[in-house]
Parts: sequence; C-alpha cells; structure tokens
Amino acid sequence: MARILVCHLCLLILFVVAGCGAKEQTIGKQMEAEPDYVTVQHVLIAFDGSVPDKKITRSQDEARRLAEDLFARAKSGEDFDMLVEEYTDDSFPGVYQLANHKAKPDKIKLIFARSQMVSAFGDVAFSLGVGEVGIARYDENRSKYGWHVILRLE
Repeated sequence: MARILVCHLCLLILFVVAGCGAKEQTIGKQMEAEPDYVTVQHVLIAFDGSVPDKKITRSQDEARRLAEDLFARAKSGEDFDMLVEEYTDDSFPGVYQLANHKAKPDKIKLIFARSQMVSAFGDVAFSLGVGEVGIARYDENRSKYGWHVILRLE
C-alpha cells in the first residue's frame, strides 16, 4: 500500500513539474516580441483553381504532398533558391520585405504591409528566426492560394 502511495506521489510530482515547464515556455514565447520588419523568400505551391488567372494543373492533394516534401528538403538545408526557381507558382526569386502591424511599409522600397499578405504567410514569416524555414499550410481563409514554404532571410 505504501509503495502504491509513493508511486502516485511520484507521478503527481512529475505532472506538476512537467506542467510548470510547459507553462514557463509558453509564457516566454508569448513575451518574445515580433520584429518590426522581416525579409523572407518563399515557394508558393498552388493547385488547380487556387490562383486566379494562372493555369495550375496539380490537385490540392498533390500540392500538399509537394509542399510538405519541399518543406522537409528546405529544413534539411537544400538550396532554397533552387527550390524556389524550380517549384514556385509565384515569381522567382520570391523575396518579400514585410512591415509588421505597427511598422511603416514603404512602396518605394517595396516593403509590404503584413496585412497585404494572406494572414498565414505573415504569421509564419514573423514567427521565424533568421535562417529558419516554416510552412504556411493551405487554408481557404488564411492561406487561400496554397502552401507557402518560407525562409527568413533577415
């Protein structure tokens, strides 16, 4: 009986400690401020009908599989320029400078407001550290053109 009680107590302590650690990480992540500006490069993987006035023949499922494959390849260090040049359904080189919500965009310098992009694109772009790769997955409301594999340059 005492042995069972000790086991339960040990489990309780583990749950409390694990919960505290997760809470601290969440609080720390929430406190990290997003940068005012980022420069990113991206590969857009679209599918039939997702980009107006562009003839794309792959299905939504084919686009998802390709985007996930490119994301894995980019994370493993494959040449991102080459991936963009070969696969993007946007224009090469796919580099964008973005101004965060309170920062000032600049049309002359081609610094776009975050709000000009689909929301998932901006959310991923501003969550990445320099040199990190992320993916904005297709969502009809937040990423309506398809999947964006994004590399933060600056």
